[in-house]
Amino acid sequence: MNIKLTGRIDSNNAAQIGKEIYEQLPEGENIPIVLDMENLEYISSAGLRVILRIKKTYPDLKITGVNSEVYEILDMTGFTEMMTVEKAYRVVSVEGCEEIGRGANGTIYRIDQDNVVKVYNNADALSDIQHEREVAKLALILGIPTAISYDVVKVGESYGSVFELLNASSFSKILSTEPEKIDWCVEEYVKMLKKIHSTEVPEGKLPDMKETVVSWAEFMQDYLPKEAGEKLLALVNDVPKDNHMLHGDYHTKNLELTGDEVLIIDMDTLAVGHPIFELASMYNSFVGYSEYDHEIIKKFQGFDFDTGVSFWKKSLSAYLGTNCETKIKEVERKARIIGYTRMIRRSIRRNGLDTEKGRAEINLWKDELLKLLENTDTLTFSTQELDIEAVKENLGEVQQFVEEHLEKVNCPPKTVMQIGLAVEEIFINIASYAYAPEKGNATLRVEVSGEPVSVSITFIDHGVPYDPLKKEDPDVTLSAADRGIGGLGIFMTKKIMDDVTYEYKEGKNILTLKKEL
Repeated sequence: MNIKLTGRIDSNNAAQIGKEIYEQLPEGENIPIVLDMENLEYISSAGLRVILRIKKTYPDLKITGVNSEVYEILDMTGFTEMMTVEKAYRVVSVEGCEEIGRGANGTIYRIDQDNVVKVYNNADALSDIQHEREVAKLALILGIPTAISYDVVKVGESYGSVFELLNASSFSKILSTEPEKIDWCVEEYVKMLKKIHSTEVPEGKLPDMKETVVSWAEFMQDYLPKEAGEKLLALVNDVPKDNHMLHGDYHTKNLELTGDEVLIIDMDTLAVGHPIFELASMYNSFVGYSEYDHEIIKKFQGFDFDTGVSFWKKSLSAYLGTNCETKIKEVERKARIIGYTRMIRRSIRRNGLDTEKGRAEINLWKDELLKLLENTDTLTFSTQELDIEAVKENLGEVQQFVEEHLEKVNCPPKTVMQIGLAVEEIFINIASYAYAPEKGNATLRVEVSGEPVSVSITFIDHGVPYDPLKKEDPDVTLSAADRGIGGLGIFMTKKIMDDVTYEYKEGKNILTLKKEL
């Protein structure tokens, strides 16, 4: 029950006001009572005694809309400790204000040169605001550059958090007005993303994103063929637990340049989990939501669909640390599986099946999801591994992938050439014989470690069991007339590398090359 108090409550009128309040109160001790003090200008000790008597009868008493002067009196006398007391909120209008950010739970507007306000979609957002302030503070303590709200305001029928962001420009605005800066934006965007993903969060401080994605996959069981639905759920359940931070809504409207500092905002979606969950959200922001209607990204981000696709591709390449198209597409496919799952669920829950456009979008995403599920065995990925079809035409990408890892440790050019030669011999051998006459995939793993620095390159295939190390070395002292053709590839590999090992395990050929750098 809500009772409004106005004007003044002092020794002259406290008894009468107390009587009027009691006449309105219902019978029963467990009924929640709210005293709305938005229009109360003054209260003395006589008025406080009235409130205290009400509190004794109605333990769930709550006071709202208190101005700063009255709040000070209530705080001074211990009333804020005895009951819930909410201050009055400054009213802010965002009419005509520039929208600088938009997230899952609210929209951010610039209200003046120095300040922005995040207006929450939920009209009863005070608990959401408190949550975001807490997680933003946690992120700041853990070293993530973000802004902390310093005030809560009333905006229309909802609430907002006010942040100081002096002359800030979102990356979306930069991309839309200065498209030539896309590579700089990608560099800073990925730098922040890696900082977030490298931050380990104490157990229990943030929600686990995997639990959320599992609920999405469970929802999809009623909308996918049985086998596909079960595979989707199994893939998500197989993603390992990870306590590293995820932003949860990481797109260019939530990255702000203020002066020469880059800040991440809109922190209410912070979670922990495997990076593939973050990449799925990113894919949706830049590509997925706009695949059917290219105008959506223009309305949301301020730049066109082609820019969104380009930014996504460049960012994924930079995040993975490779230009290898096969590797980029491999991780993108996994991100799309989660991305489509989220979009389909979201659209269905928003009655998408009831409209022609909604059905068309859902069918597009569903068809893509089903194709992706057919050819995916895991949603996890490693930046050190490349899974590629074992055909001679892919040798260039294999060598590029290896060379990119060697460049990161300043490997001498001669050693790069030697390793490249060994890689060619082994990969061509797999491409030629492992699956013949059929085709299959090979996995390449590159690991650089230790002191002195050494590189380990492992080739894995599911082809015919074959140990190339058992092949007898050719006699290189013989003349050309007396020597056979072939057999030099493995021989050179053993000579070039410091160690070469082979094993057949669990239906896989595993050959490892090692070289000290």
